[in-house]
Order: sequence, then C-alpha cells, then structure tokens
Amino acid sequence: MQTLWASIVVFGLLIFFHEFGHFIVAKLAGIKVHEFSLGFGPRLAGLPRGETTYNLRLLPLGGFVRMAGMDPEDKEADDERGFNKKPVWQRALVIVAGPLMNFLLAALLLAVIFAAQGMPAPTTTVSKLLPGQPAEKAGLRPGDRIVAIDGQPVQSWEQISQLISGLPDRRIDLTVVRNQNRKNITLVTARDPSGQGKIGIYPSQEMQRMGLFTAVGKGMEYTARISVLILDFIGKMITGRAPAELGGPVRIVQEIHTAVGMGIFYLLQLAAFLSINLGLFNLLPIPALDGSRVVFLAVEGLRGRPVDPAKENFIHLVGFGLLLLLIVVITYNDVLQIM
Repeated sequence: MQTLWASIVVFGLLIFFHEFGHFIVAKLAGIKVHEFSLGFGPRLAGLPRGETTYNLRLLPLGGFVRMAGMDPEDKEADDERGFNKKPVWQRALVIVAGPLMNFLLAALLLAVIFAAQGMPAPTTTVSKLLPGQPAEKAGLRPGDRIVAIDGQPVQSWEQISQLISGLPDRRIDLTVVRNQNRKNITLVTARDPSGQGKIGIYPSQEMQRMGLFTAVGKGMEYTARISVLILDFIGKMITGRAPAELGGPVRIVQEIHTAVGMGIFYLLQLAAFLSINLGLFNLLPIPALDGSRVVFLAVEGLRGRPVDPAKENFIHLVGFGLLLLLIVVITYNDVLQIM
C-alpha cells in the first residue's frame, strides 16, 4: 500500500508541475484556458473557477491544459485570446514551460535533500589505502585523520589534495591523529601521469547539511549535471555505444517500491531523477511531444505562416499512437523481467 500511495504522489507531482508550467505561462500571456486536468479518461472531480475548470481524471498517467485556439475546429478558433492568435515566441514559451518546470521541480527536490539530509563531502580522515603506494608503505592506516603536512595545518580534503599534488617526488611529513594520539609519518610522494604528486589514499565521506540558498544553488547545479549525463547516455544509445535500456510505468513503480524501503530521501532523489527525464523526454522533437510543437513553431517563424493545422494535428496523432505502442512494448518487457 505504501508503494501505491508513493507512486500516486510521485506521478502526480511530476504531472502537476509539468502541466502547471504550461498553465501559468498561458495565463500570463493572456490566453484563455478552458481546462486544467490531471490524468486522462473519465472525470472524477471538477472545480470550475472563472473561465477555467480544474479536473481530476481517472487515469493518472498524464495531464493536459486545454486552451482556446489550439484545435482548428474549435468554435473559438478566432478568439483574440486564443493560443493561435499569440505571437510565435509567446506560444513557444507556453510549450517549453512544461519541461522547464520539471527541471525546476528536480532542483527543488534535490535542494530539500541537501538542506535536510546533506550531501556527501570528503573529510581529512583516511578511508582506504591503495596497495603499494607511498601511504601504505609508510604505515598510514584507515581511520587516521591528517591534521598537518610539513607542519602546515590542514582542515579540508581540498587542502590535502592541493598540497600533495604540488609536491611530486618529494619527502613530506604527515601529522595524523590515531586513537586520539598524534603521530608523525614521513614518506616520499609518487608522481602520477599528469606530473602531480600522490600518496595513494581515499578520504572518508560525511553528510554535510547546507543553508537554504546554497542548497537551491547545488540543486540547480546537480540538475544540470544529471541532464548532461542523461543526454550523453542517449547519444551513446542512439549510436550503439551503450545498450538500449528503456523503462516504463511498471519499472518506475518497481523503483519507487525500492526507494520507499530505503527512506524518504531516496524517494525524493528518485522523483528528482524522473522529473529530469520527463523534462528531457518532452523536449525531444518527436511528434505529440512538446519538442515537436516547438519545431512546428520554429518552421512557422521562418516561413512567416503556420503549417496547415490539420496536417500538424495528424502528425501529432500518429506520433501519439506510436508512443502508446512503445509504452505497451516497454511495459511488456518490464513485466517479463520482473517475472
């Protein structure tokens, strides 16, 4: 039951932020919004407010924002507040706002993790020694805390790394604390292929909490890093340099089940990762996705006139059908793997 509720919350959060991005930018642009819906299929509940109805629908696998002027057969296709009557740049902003909100959600979730739990940070305590390297030969042990190098106090792993890197093939004295007692260890550093000094140690890690603004900044930084890694993997997958591994709703629910068992911070981390994936996926120029709609708007901007709405809708319809087929195939494979 915990997995069920966690899945509903995670999917609902991702969908809400995505559709809210479209919705809020459309409102700011003065576009008439008929409906804001979470889910597809039969309506479970609705709340009319002004010109917009807010609906909750049966199938929680998506959502939509229905605006005036998006359908060429809409009775309000000629409404001055319709989507189709707005400049190309405003319509493009409405479209990309959905994926951008998924990136924002990921950054906020990561910020919560960094502020409440912290993030791993290296310390001055040794956790591991490389066999045959100067530190092991000189008698350094895991658990030793380095407090000085050649008499110069060090308070961070960055200081240790910087000092040793600048002293290749040099005799140095390490002052360490072992079992609450100070001990001096003398060794000769080695030289790595780049010409920097090394002694063959790894630092231990500890969780360090951050202030709110620092956590938000780190959340944005890590969102960008993860996005680059995902795009790099997609590129390798397309070129055959990495295996094509795709997961659907069943795989995601399985991962949520695992995350629930590991704790709330693992669940938040998974939700952030899924949100980044959703944002990137929607920006792909595949028919029926936001990325393809931006492509059509770019063509309109270059030509000075829109693509025939009937043809564009047909392309999106075919793309939507192919995406549904892909989801069915992926779900089938996920079920087979679980069984």
